[in-house]
Amino acid sequence: MLFYLYYLSSHWSPLNVFRYETFRAMAAALTALLLSLALGPNTITLLTRLKLGQPLRQKSEVRELADLHSGKKGTPTMGGVLIMATVTISSLLWCDLANRLFWLVLGSMLYLGFIGFADDYEKVARKNSKGIRGWHKLAAQALLAIFVFAYLSYGESYDGEWNRLYIPFLKTAAVINMGLLTVGFFALVIMGTSNAVNLTDGLDGLAIGCFIAVAMTYAVFCYLAGNVRLATYLYLPFVSGSGELAVFCSALVGSGLGFLWFNCHPARVFMGDTGSLALGGVLGVIAICVHQELALVIAGGVFVIEAGSVMLQVASFKLTGKRIFAMSPLHHHFELKGWDETTVTVRFWIMSLIASLAALATLKLR
Repeated sequence: MLFYLYYLSSHWSPLNVFRYETFRAMAAALTALLLSLALGPNTITLLTRLKLGQPLRQKSEVRELADLHSGKKGTPTMGGVLIMATVTISSLLWCDLANRLFWLVLGSMLYLGFIGFADDYEKVARKNSKGIRGWHKLAAQALLAIFVFAYLSYGESYDGEWNRLYIPFLKTAAVINMGLLTVGFFALVIMGTSNAVNLTDGLDGLAIGCFIAVAMTYAVFCYLAGNVRLATYLYLPFVSGSGELAVFCSALVGSGLGFLWFNCHPARVFMGDTGSLALGGVLGVIAICVHQELALVIAGGVFVIEAGSVMLQVASFKLTGKRIFAMSPLHHHFELKGWDETTVTVRFWIMSLIASLAALATLKLR
């Protein structure tokens, strides 16, 4: 919205600054951060008053982990609504509202946030620790993938390149035409990121801290992909209008930092599936928009490892009757091995930062 002040720069030249994505990205991050800090206490109070406290699973399901996390019972959840609200307000203020990609990622985030809210409501209000059925969530994510495919296929943003998969590290022959497999690939990206972040959200500050690092990385990717000269120099696919997604990613970073203020150990609020499903899924949609889906595997390395640990644990137990880890996802394994919760969280943050830097390094390895 404030972007349009640029058109008044002919009357007052300082307003020209609103034209630049870099300025608006910093402003969006700061706005989302301040909004989170301002609205956070009231949000926590409201969630507490509504008795939307985090339920804990039966001790028989989680064994000794229940003792470690017994103090978390009753901590308000659904804090993802704070993230959704602050990102939405900040991005509407600072993004170009005529940009089609902006509306796609904002709509995707809010849609997945609604799915996560329904899951949290089932757990909290109806005391069902498993939430809504898994296939319901997967079906909802698949529907989003189909919509993203259709939206990009019949829009102007991709210039016919929506079905191309770009491979990091390679300068030449770096494109695969996925053809009819594109929809399935989009579904894999969205489902994978959405559920991986959800699985990682098990310790105070863990998921949101790792998410911030990945969102910062994609703010850079989006800015570069939207600048034809920089994209050409770095052998990146140019995507018209993707620079606005850098502003949106910056709002995600600012909101994430504000939420972390209240979510760090000991957490005063949890994001719940309302936040984790939405944040993970929107990362997938952003990666699709700028043709950096494979780089997301690198940048989101912690999320990949967490989800992979669950799949390996399930496969091993079904095939051999034995567990690979003391418990999955992986962060619980280290907890049960004696690591303090804060130690696990900070070390995973460090790994996420390293993974994000590795993803950015692919820009010079082409």
